[in-house]
Amino acid sequence: MAALSVIVLTRNEEENIAECLSGVAWADEVIVIDSGSTDGTMAIAKRFTPLVISLPWKGYGAARNSGIQRATGEWVLWLDADERVPPELADEIRRVVRANDPSVAGYSVARRAYFCGKWIRHAGWYPSRVVRLFRRELGRLTESNVHERLLLNGPTGELRNDLLHFTDPSLQHYFEKFNAYSTLAAQDMMRAGRKFRMVDIVVRPLYQFLKMYILRLGVLDGIHGFILSTASSAYVFAKYAKLWELEKADHSKGEDRWNSPTNTK
Repeated sequence: MAALSVIVLTRNEEENIAECLSGVAWADEVIVIDSGSTDGTMAIAKRFTPLVISLPWKGYGAARNSGIQRATGEWVLWLDADERVPPELADEIRRVVRANDPSVAGYSVARRAYFCGKWIRHAGWYPSRVVRLFRRELGRLTESNVHERLLLNGPTGELRNDLLHFTDPSLQHYFEKFNAYSTLAAQDMMRAGRKFRMVDIVVRPLYQFLKMYILRLGVLDGIHGFILSTASSAYVFAKYAKLWELEKADHSKGEDRWNSPTNTK
């Protein structure tokens, strides 16, 4: 019978990790990749699995790939600490792994997100299907700092039950992530050679709001949908503004090098 390895990334997740790991305690193997927690995360995780590994932070994709390299199961399920596998999804995953269909490389799952006290049903946040269950030998993550993608060599199926994502219990939590993620996204764009354009901070944020609130019916989520759409628009503005800032700093360094005494004739 095929085995399942679950991979969870953590950093200071003592409020989330127990509930996350308890939902996958039935798996054949659970691997926790921790990146420098200073709270009780690792001690709590060790109550559920002996495979708690501390690694220097090199980005989300690199961390998940480290977990995949350490996994021994034929199938891998990767989770964030603020995600939950409810019993009905757990039963479905067990059936899929047991069936071990050789024609399928992975399965996508719909994520249902809990934002500031409400399950978001629209705005492009639901069903927001992502491939999280896949054959270990056929999948790897892109090694970007944030918003990594799974590269899967083969066809995918769909799981019927939802993965629960307790993403942001408060706006303070949202904007703490907002600041960190927009910086990482700007750094990724800079490394990829993306150049800042004025349209990026004028048109893209407005389009993001209209897409989420109008085209993807965020309006039906009430005030939560409006706040989420507006905040997502601000996120787009912030990451491109930070790209501009990075380019400006890089240009200034270049001028400083050119004007240094070693470059004068």
